[in-house]
Amino acid sequence: MKTLGLYGGTYDPPGIHRRVHAKMLTERFDEVIMFPGGPRPRGEILNDTELIHRAVMADLTLRGVPRVRVELDDLEQDRQAPAWQLEERFGREGQVTHVIPADMVSQKYGDDPWIISGWERGREMWQNSRFLILRADNDPVPMPDLPANVEVVTVPPWETAAQIRRRVFEHQPFEDMVTPEVAAYINRNGLFRGVPRTESHLRVSPNPRFRLYYDPRNPDSVEMATLLEPFISDDPEMIVVLGGDGTMLRGIRELWRLRLPFFGINTGHLGFLLNTRSWKPFWNKELVVYHLPLLRVETTDLEGRVREGLAFNDCWVERATGQTAWVELSVNGEVRIPRVIADGMLVSTAAGSTSYARAMGANPVPFNNPVVLVVGSNVLAPLALRPVTLPLESTVKLSTVDPIKRPILGFVDGEPRGPIASMTVRVSRTASAELAFSIDNNPIRKLLDSLLGPTAIPNA
Repeated sequence: MKTLGLYGGTYDPPGIHRRVHAKMLTERFDEVIMFPGGPRPRGEILNDTELIHRAVMADLTLRGVPRVRVELDDLEQDRQAPAWQLEERFGREGQVTHVIPADMVSQKYGDDPWIISGWERGREMWQNSRFLILRADNDPVPMPDLPANVEVVTVPPWETAAQIRRRVFEHQPFEDMVTPEVAAYINRNGLFRGVPRTESHLRVSPNPRFRLYYDPRNPDSVEMATLLEPFISDDPEMIVVLGGDGTMLRGIRELWRLRLPFFGINTGHLGFLLNTRSWKPFWNKELVVYHLPLLRVETTDLEGRVREGLAFNDCWVERATGQTAWVELSVNGEVRIPRVIADGMLVSTAAGSTSYARAMGANPVPFNNPVVLVVGSNVLAPLALRPVTLPLESTVKLSTVDPIKRPILGFVDGEPRGPIASMTVRVSRTASAELAFSIDNNPIRKLLDSLLGPTAIPNA
């Protein structure tokens, strides 16, 4: 039977010990599942770090470790599943062992170890589940009680997430406590020092390392890729996308889990998400980076099957026949408009507001605005309905009122989902992308130029 080691934690931030432990655990298990946990059932507040940052740092810490899987489901669902549920879930794949720090056994809650008193079904798990205890070699606390099926492994001492956060907040050196990638991410985004930034700065190294993403059918992209080929690396620091906005969208959907900044060079038509085409080297120069969310989209078909997806720009429903669609609009679980009569409806991120949302009549907004837009296409009723800007944390649901006579089709970043009964959209808590721009390709300036025209330059 396949053996699985399940290793949870806050990952807020994940110390370098997580990577060290993961490598060690792969010597004992066929696969190691690292599991950042969401809010705890008892309501303890861990930190005010956004879940998206914890997801990114978990991926960065464990990227490239063979036979290690980073499972982000708890963060995406904003919860912490009890250990017995995780054991049931992953038990379908193999034999599960819970990897825990020694203090979960040595520390007591009342008269019992924390596992018994603090975990759901703790006493049952204490007797029946498998455990591997990580005990620091300088830990003086005795462990008088042990679960029935247990292995104790001695490891070097490590810094807790709270200790790392404190050092960052106090502007003390912390870089040796986390991986270099996580240290750079914390500094770039201003984490644990106050209000995190959605706009930051990045300098690519003088000897850059790229991963290229482009359409080989585009001759201009192939030509540019040939020029950049000497900088391709198996250990990239950036993803360079060659093409148009569509190529960038595909690249983000396929590669966002690498957690590398995307730098786009426009060899296509539109290019709001890219830099203008130029061979002028952009490395060893300061770039502006925007940390932008993806939308999490659930579509339910007419048979009740649910399909999940991610959108960077937008998602929408549209009529499937010659008749107008009748769409029910709900926001945060409340029906706001029982019947919108239109050709369709769209939900867009701020980054996607320059695309179809703008074509439908919405005012585009800057990249870093924490909003989503809801827009109707050729709305017949209600006549007063205009494009709506909602807070980023809103959940929007679009449902067909008459799936038989007036069926609707679903699309996620242009990818068809076929006939659907409903589409539920919210910002993802784990999926995001960083888009990098050179100083002379400021996307906010590009947006203003498209709305107001280029700045007039008087004659010298």
